[in-house]
Amino acid sequence: LSICSRTVEPLEYYRRFLKENCRPDGRELGEFRTTTVNIGKCLCSITTADGSALVKLGNTTVICGVKAELAAPAADSANKGYIVPNVELPSLCAERFRSGPPGEEAQAASQFIADVIENSQMIVKEDLCIASSKLAWVLYCDIICLDYDGNLLDASVFALLAALKNVQLPSVTINEETGLSEVNLKQKNPLIIRKHPVATSFAVFDDTLLIVDPTAEEEDLATGTVTIVTDEEGRLCSVHKPGGSPLTGAKLQDCISRAITRHKEVKKLIDKVIKSITPK
Repeated sequence: LSICSRTVEPLEYYRRFLKENCRPDGRELGEFRTTTVNIGKCLCSITTADGSALVKLGNTTVICGVKAELAAPAADSANKGYIVPNVELPSLCAERFRSGPPGEEAQAASQFIADVIENSQMIVKEDLCIASSKLAWVLYCDIICLDYDGNLLDASVFALLAALKNVQLPSVTINEETGLSEVNLKQKNPLIIRKHPVATSFAVFDDTLLIVDPTAEEEDLATGTVTIVTDEEGRLCSVHKPGGSPLTGAKLQDCISRAITRHKEVKKLIDKVIKSITPK
């Protein structure tokens, strides 16, 4: 299989591998790339964040920093805080992205993350309220892609979850006499994370063949993609399918089963890293 055919006829080149149930990078169709996660202060670049994580999925590298600030709740949701996710795809992460305001892909990814937070109930906004109508936490979750090689959504959800698990918020009370907030930086508490959503993405080749954790090249050649988000109870939190080939019920069920298995792998990885950085 020459390099020439990969450049001139990339789809035919891929099909020759897929017929043998493997991919040009040596993976099987249902195999994920090597996945690693670093959590917290090991990321010297964002020590200003209240929680941070770096996730690598093959060559795709994503960093997430969570910054917590205090604000008054909105009038129509007096007992809720805010979660503000933002995904950035800077020009340095891949040639396809340009400097300037967020492009379509970054905006779609930000909306996807917002939907995952809402649908999974990973953080309940009422838990971020300190005093109804007076004070609540705002969590700014900045997800920045440092190196893009496909499957941005899986890496982003993983980085977000890992960073949120790392957040420690200071104790805040409202002084009854002055009405002012008092922050105790010596007493910190972890965020209440109620669910642990994990995303699993697939590319669809020739309308029928599913491959897991696609690279950027595989995404470009695919006839569609689908991302399944599940929680630790195997509950379906979200199905994200931006156009492309339709999937049969059986194929979708296949994706969900694989996503539930992947969830266990990712959760085990996060738990292991958190255990290693938790003071004995």
